[in-house]
Amino acid sequence: MNRMILNETSYFGAGARFELVGEVERRGYKKALIVTDGPLVKAGVVGKVTAMLDEAGLAYAIYDKVMPNPTIAAVTAGIEAFKAADADYLIAIGGGSPQDTCKAIGIVIANPEYADIRSLEGVAPTKKPSVPIIALATTAGTAAEVTINYVITDEEKRRKFVCVDPHDIPQVAIIDSDLMGSMPKSLKAATGMDALTHAIEGYITKGAWELTDALHLKAIEIIARSLRASCAGDQKGVEDMALGQYVAGMGFSNVGLGLVHGMAHPLGAFYDTPHGVANAILLPTLMAYNADYTGEKYRDIAIAMKVEGAAEMSLEEVRKAAVAAVQQLSIDVAIPTKLSDVGVRAEDVDALSEAAMADVCTGGNPRDANIDDVKSLYRALL
Repeated sequence: MNRMILNETSYFGAGARFELVGEVERRGYKKALIVTDGPLVKAGVVGKVTAMLDEAGLAYAIYDKVMPNPTIAAVTAGIEAFKAADADYLIAIGGGSPQDTCKAIGIVIANPEYADIRSLEGVAPTKKPSVPIIALATTAGTAAEVTINYVITDEEKRRKFVCVDPHDIPQVAIIDSDLMGSMPKSLKAATGMDALTHAIEGYITKGAWELTDALHLKAIEIIARSLRASCAGDQKGVEDMALGQYVAGMGFSNVGLGLVHGMAHPLGAFYDTPHGVANAILLPTLMAYNADYTGEKYRDIAIAMKVEGAAEMSLEEVRKAAVAAVQQLSIDVAIPTKLSDVGVRAEDVDALSEAAMADVCTGGNPRDANIDDVKSLYRALL
């Protein structure tokens, strides 16, 4: 049996944010807690949203203490902010970090028996849907606005843990490329490679099936043709990346990921490595590691990425070509190629590997990995 869970309503395109007020009014919500981060407030992105709420006379409070790789403490403070505001719904403005924080807040408010945030790890059997969430994406990468997943960092134990809960999906997703235009090139590159990792891992994961395969291949095609242009400031590239990352999210949210994410999450916990950068560094090496367990799928990936002659290559050739195309795209958008470039230390490999083996994403990898494999893969990239 296969399952698909998607948003109730989604809006796409430049200016999509203007649908927000109508959705709030139609649903009868009274006061929002806006969950976001300080830089988005400072950059005026949050102001584009609050100006609409002000004009419509809709009440809100702002919680802007979210940081990259959001922590248990940030979630706990957000829960208290929601209660203090006497809010009845949530608006997430940002990339994966604000959206993940918002999901955790909404789940705990609705299911107070999970006040210990660690208890949400894995597939927690929550009974009630999250407090209603309207999610406005500001990065083209995580697709948190359409997924049933969120990731929280346990600073005390130096680990990130994944929560999978159908109850956390936002009611409304708004994917407005106008909110993404102010992203610096480095963030566009990192989040874009995160989206490509979602699409490729989702395509080859053990749980993949025909419907998600179609979504993931389309996402690979869109991202491969658009990421360079988006990083160069091309508005059409930005708009296409906004769509491509969402399409990838539609797929992987329902079938899972693999060892790239399993190994990337500990890097965020240990070194605060940007998640997209960690994925981008790991992806080519892990693709090569998985190649013999993917049938003809790397040919499909190579064709989607417009690798010349991919249809006629031998299976061995096309697998290498797919890996090379991914590596070249990452280089072209200025992602580092080595873990040592982002501060990863050899003495941490054992602990990183133990965390990767415990990560919920690792089990979806097409090739079963043991801890010695993972240690070797980390060390190969130092």
